[in-house]
Amino acid sequence: MPLNTSHLQLAAFALGTIGWILCTVSMGIVEWRVWHVDNTTVISSGIAWVGIWKVCFISYLYVSPGYREQFCHKFSGYDSFIPHEIYAAQGLLLIAMFMGLLGLAATIFALRNVYMGVTHKPLIAPFFLVGGFFYIFAGLCVLIPVSWNFYSITHNQSIAFPPSYYMPSSPAAQEAGAAIPVGIVAVILLVLSGTFSLSYRFPMTANIIMKS
Repeated sequence: MPLNTSHLQLAAFALGTIGWILCTVSMGIVEWRVWHVDNTTVISSGIAWVGIWKVCFISYLYVSPGYREQFCHKFSGYDSFIPHEIYAAQGLLLIAMFMGLLGLAATIFALRNVYMGVTHKPLIAPFFLVGGFFYIFAGLCVLIPVSWNFYSITHNQSIAFPPSYYMPSSPAAQEAGAAIPVGIVAVILLVLSGTFSLSYRFPMTANIIMKS
């Protein structure tokens, strides 16, 4: 029966779920790039976090002594200073989240049929196949912005922030933030999930039972 051959696909669903969650989490994390700045007049801690949706830093300038406040500036779709890798990350991660969700839906439907004892191949195998492609495509959509932004970090590339952001155009140094490793793990899990889903083979015994 198909139930005996779907263990990898069950693992694919679990890995795909975790990968999709991590993809979503990476979108919300502001720490894509960690900038170290020399001028601490406004950026009191000397560290700023550049994400794909906003940039944030800690400042003591506008609060009472002994207190700190986090200031964030959200990026707008009309901001021309945003580098291409950040624009790409915004779009591709949204696509990855949607593709991953479709992959989960297809896998859930196929697993439901397996565990309900359905022996009709078109209701199982094609959905594992489609789910696998969605997982792998989602993983690639995460890999591109993660790799591109990591390249920009390693080459210490600048961003021409407007004066209202109180951010220098170039940091003294920068390093990868938490979103980068989270994205890498999401890519690995999504690609593994897709590979497991694509490896499904409908058992011949189920066809014999169905025809008899």
